[in-house]
Order: sequence, then structure tokens, then C-alpha cells
Amino acid sequence: MKTNFERVVIIGYGKATGEILKYAADRRPDYGYVLQFIEHEIHALSVTKQICEERGIPFASLPDKRELGEYLGKIQEKTLIVSASNNFLFPAALVERENMTIINFHNALLPDYPGRNAPSWVIYQGEARTGITWHYVTAGVDEGNIIIQKSCGIGSDTKAYELTETLMDLAYDGFCECFDGVLQENAEARPQGFSPKRRMYRSTEIPGDGFFDLNEPPEKLYRLLRSVDYGKIGIFPPLQMEVAGKRAEVLRYRKIAPEKRTEGADMLYVPFADGMLLKIKYRLL
Repeated sequence: MKTNFERVVIIGYGKATGEILKYAADRRPDYGYVLQFIEHEIHALSVTKQICEERGIPFASLPDKRELGEYLGKIQEKTLIVSASNNFLFPAALVERENMTIINFHNALLPDYPGRNAPSWVIYQGEARTGITWHYVTAGVDEGNIIIQKSCGIGSDTKAYELTETLMDLAYDGFCECFDGVLQENAEARPQGFSPKRRMYRSTEIPGDGFFDLNEPPEKLYRLLRSVDYGKIGIFPPLQMEVAGKRAEVLRYRKIAPEKRTEGADMLYVPFADGMLLKIKYRLL
């Protein structure tokens, strides 16, 4: 197999990035490229450094945006940068360099839901399906041509952290499928075709603005709760609501059968149309 790329640089964190890193390491004998990994967002339980140590992959930790941009800008070889679970915005000057090709994994089916925290927004908006996109990086955020997409359903009880895990698996599968085409520069990429109503989701945005009204339909409340639920990873602050004229913070929630209802001063129940109950545990602020 032949490629003109002399170097492959992977930037990211998390499970999917670790699997992608191992796959790229295994494919080195096929193409002869130099592989290296850059950790931009520091995670205490990151597995990527260990993978690099085990497989002889150069590892660099560059949490500073300017430092990372300067480092990448000094690369002279023809280089493929794989942005996997990475929130670094590549400068236009870097994207436009002739020796650089950058591909990015986005956790939604572009052109819909560009920007940050897409799993949250698809749940909150009540989408039945979502997926992942690998695309070429351009100067515009999440605007580059689509290389491959893979989709999945969203269950009526799916939480943000569960959907994120599914999307990470799809990201790895999609990467493996398109890697050869990208390296050989014959991948059949297609333009996204933007809608005039397309909006960018910012990292500072929270579904429902972080607050919900108990008078809203229970299905909508449940979607909101599930959309910000990343388990122990605090992507968003706790949701807030008003209880008896006082501001309260949601601690836990659960969909339960009526026979499992228990009374408590810090609990309330919202009935679903099917007879199930939305149990919400809270504390007053």
C-alpha cells in the first residue's frame, strides 16, 4: 500500500481515541508513516499515554492552545492530523497549509448539530436517530466535506452518557472504514449542503438553559434530564427548578412504576401518560 503521508498525528482523549491510536499503530507497517500522539485536554484516567508507552509512539502533552498551534505549524512533512474527541479549533493558517490534511470526528450527523455537546441536543430535541461524522477540517467549524457517517437510534430512556458511548464505538468503526481512503487520498468525500437555519451549539449553552418548569409535559422534562446526564462526568451544572416558590437543584431522577413510589420531603413525582412516574430528588438552594 502506498501513501504520500509521511506522518500521522492523532489528537484527542477517551476510549475511542485510544482504539483509534492502536489501530493507526497497527497499520504503520502497511504505509511506513511516523505516528505520534498529542494530548491537548488532560484527563486523569487517560489510557492514551500508556498505549503510547506500550507501542513506542511519541507522546506529547500540549494543553496550551497557542503552544499546540505553534508545534503543529512547525511540521514540514506531508502530515495527516486525526482529530478524535478533540476540542482544539485548528487555525485557518494551519488548515490551509499544503502539507497538512486534517480529519475530524463529530458526534452528530452533520450538517445537523454542529458545535459542542451534540448528544445532549439530539436527546433534548427528541430526535429518534443520530450518529457520527468523519469530515475534512476547513477554516469553518464542522463545515468540511463528509468522508463517512454512521447512524444509530436513540431510545426513549437513553441518557447522554449512554449515547456518547455508542457514538464513540461508531467513531472507531467509521475511522477504520475510511482510513485507507484518506491515506491514499481517494476517499469519496461530499459537501455538507448547509441549511439557512443551521445553528452552531456553543460549549456555554445548556439545554433548557439549565432550568425547567414542572408544569411542562413530563416527556419534555424527562428529555431535558436525560440530555444533561453524563453520570459522574460533570459536563453541565445540576438542573434547577422551582418548588413551592423556592429555587431547588436536581440531585437525581428516575422513571419508576407507581408501586415503587416512596414519600419524602425532598422528592416529587410527575406522572407520565402511560402511568409511569418521573421521580425527582432535589435540594432547596
